[in-house]
Amino acid sequence: MGIRIYLTGRVAVEVDGKVLVNERHLRGRQGRQVFAYLICENSRPIPAEELATVIWPEDLAPSWRGALSALISRLSRVLSIEPLRDGGVSLSAGFGKYQVHLPTDVWIDLEAGTSAIDRAEAALREGHPGQVLGPATVTATIARRSFLPGLSGFWAESQRGKLERQLVRALDCLTEMRLFTGESSLAVESAIEAVSLDSYRERSHRLLMQAHARSGNRASAVNAYHSLRLLLAEELGTEPSAETEAVYLGLLE
Repeated sequence: MGIRIYLTGRVAVEVDGKVLVNERHLRGRQGRQVFAYLICENSRPIPAEELATVIWPEDLAPSWRGALSALISRLSRVLSIEPLRDGGVSLSAGFGKYQVHLPTDVWIDLEAGTSAIDRAEAALREGHPGQVLGPATVTATIARRSFLPGLSGFWAESQRGKLERQLVRALDCLTEMRLFTGESSLAVESAIEAVSLDSYRERSHRLLMQAHARSGNRASAVNAYHSLRLLLAEELGTEPSAETEAVYLGLLE
C-alpha cells in the first residue's frame, strides 16, 4: 500500500495501512498547517517568509522566526521516524528555505481527488459514462471532508474553495452518468446538490432540467430554467447561454 497522506478530514500519514502520524503528533493548528502547506508544495523549496505568511496571515510578530523554527523542528522529528525515513520521506532546511521530500509513489488525498475528477470528465468527453462512477465518487468523498478546520487565511480558504469546485464537478459527472444509466431520481438528487453549491453554474442547471424531465416532471424542469433565468438577470444582468436555452426549448417541445 505504501505511504498515504491525508490532508482532508483528520490529518494523518499511513504506511502500509497503519497510521503512524496523526494530528496529536503535529501539535495544534499551526503544526497541521505547516505540514499541509509543505506537502501541497513539496515540488519546491519554500522560503521561510512565505511559510510564515501562510501560518500568520494577519500579522507577523517580531518573534516569528523563532516560532517557525520550533514548528519546523517538531515536524522534522515527526517525519524522521524509521518507517517514513526508510520510505523516502525527509524534511530539508537550509538557506532560509524548507522542503518536504516524498517518494514518487506517495498517495496524497488532494492530488488523488484532482486526478480522479480529471479522469471522470475525460470519460464523459470520450463517450464512456460507465467509467465515471469510481473516479467521481473518489473526488466527491475527498471533497466533502473538511480542510484544516478552524484555520483562516487566504491559502486555507483557497484550498476549501478548490475542494468545493471539485465536488460540484464530481456531482455533475455523477448526474450525467445517472442520466445515461436511467437513474433519474438519483440524477435529480446530485444535480440539486450541485446547484445548491454553485448557483451560477449553468451546466449544473442544465443537468437538473434534464434530470427532472427524465423523471417525468417537466414542470420542475421548466421551473428550474426560470429560476436560473431570474437569478442571472437579477444578480449578473445577463441571460442564460444558448446551450441552456436549447435545453429549455427542448422541454417545451
